[in-house]
Amino acid sequence: MFKHNEINKIGRVKGLVAAGAFALCAASPMALAKVSSEEIAKLGVEGTELTPAGAQRAGNAEGTIPEWKNERLQAPSDFVVGEFHTDPFRDDKVLFKITAQNYNEHADKLSDGQKAMFKTYPDWYMNVYQTRRSAVYAPYIYEAALKNAGTAEVVLAPEKGQGVVGFKNAHHSWAFPIPQNGNELLMNQATRPINVWVDSMEQTLAITSSGKYTINQLSVQQHYKYSDPDIQDFDPETDHLHYYQTLLAPAKVAGQVVLAKDPVSFTEKFRGAWAYSPGQRRVKRAPQIVYDNPLTASDGLATTDQKWGFNGPNDRFNWKKVGKKELYVPYNAYKLHATNAGPENIITSEGRLNQDFARYELHRVWVLEGTLKEGTSHDYAKRVMYLDEDSYFIMVVDGYDRRGEIWRYWEDHDVMYYDIGFMAPAAEFQYDMQAGRMLALLFDKKNPPDFTGRWEDKYFTPASIRRNGVR
Repeated sequence: MFKHNEINKIGRVKGLVAAGAFALCAASPMALAKVSSEEIAKLGVEGTELTPAGAQRAGNAEGTIPEWKNERLQAPSDFVVGEFHTDPFRDDKVLFKITAQNYNEHADKLSDGQKAMFKTYPDWYMNVYQTRRSAVYAPYIYEAALKNAGTAEVVLAPEKGQGVVGFKNAHHSWAFPIPQNGNELLMNQATRPINVWVDSMEQTLAITSSGKYTINQLSVQQHYKYSDPDIQDFDPETDHLHYYQTLLAPAKVAGQVVLAKDPVSFTEKFRGAWAYSPGQRRVKRAPQIVYDNPLTASDGLATTDQKWGFNGPNDRFNWKKVGKKELYVPYNAYKLHATNAGPENIITSEGRLNQDFARYELHRVWVLEGTLKEGTSHDYAKRVMYLDEDSYFIMVVDGYDRRGEIWRYWEDHDVMYYDIGFMAPAAEFQYDMQAGRMLALLFDKKNPPDFTGRWEDKYFTPASIRRNGVR
């Protein structure tokens, strides 16, 4: 295991030279793109231009984005371990509201999808709060990122599907703290630190334009080995995300099970997925749980690869790093994590989120554009993702249809779990502006997520589904 108490001694990494051939995109010629030792020396925990994640340490000139500090968020005095995380920023007031009437005044800090929301829903608004750069991780995460900066390499597998982008020689943390191109930026999203162990009760709601919905109740167990500090020697092509999902309600679908086992890098292995149907009492391979096939219980309002903004094989798009910009994004969503943020309170009669529960802040984000490759297929012709510079979590996604028009808008409302030091969504929402509907992914407010559960690898197997199968 990394020596956590040595991280502050690192300060910056010197003398490391990144080697390897990187590709600008799977469809372009190979291009040699090294990160120089001078660039790597800009990274550090204290006193450097860039943070270990590669974010700009300094705030912006206007003072509306603060300096990043290596100070982990402290739990409020009323937080009870094992319960929902109380809001450490509850005293913050709304600085201003962006509405359909004034959004053009803020257009340079809005995505095309956000602008389309104001045009489509004249009553939609964004409450903007003070920016809090709360994405601060445990020391081993930053030590790993500093090491990855000099060792990680992009790996392309043109013979896999339409050409998969992967990586090697990176552990525990962002593979490319100084991303040179779209492929490296995409790999940073794939290697972002996420909760290692999670046992959660979740809800998926496909909501009509009149605010009607059926709650699909899901029990989810997850082990993400890539971020696990207790696992040192591994290959990113092995199964590093173990995901076990059981539908508990409504009654007509209760007992359905989905098991997925993902590598972090898909250049050698594909997603392993299985499904159990209680009606047939059989466990079958489920190759359909991937790409643009419908997300579980989404009523066709989202694709499988949209969970967390993006997941799974990446070979159907060419990936371009557009650059970095300031954007109003959901952040520090503790109001949506609170016990009173159940569907009965946060879903309006128009079938949208009650925006008083949403908190938006101004953050610098990386802009990553995925354009559908010729000769392949996907529901989206283009998807533009906005990645938080401090975490590489996808905060906002603009989804375009084949006509080049905005079709769907995705938001990730994340919180920093201050007791375990990881960021994760408190809620996720997708607006289908053509259908006039919304999809909501929430936690069941009677059952807080549990980070103490531990399962052996054999739990995440088809045999385990057969043993646990019900009805």
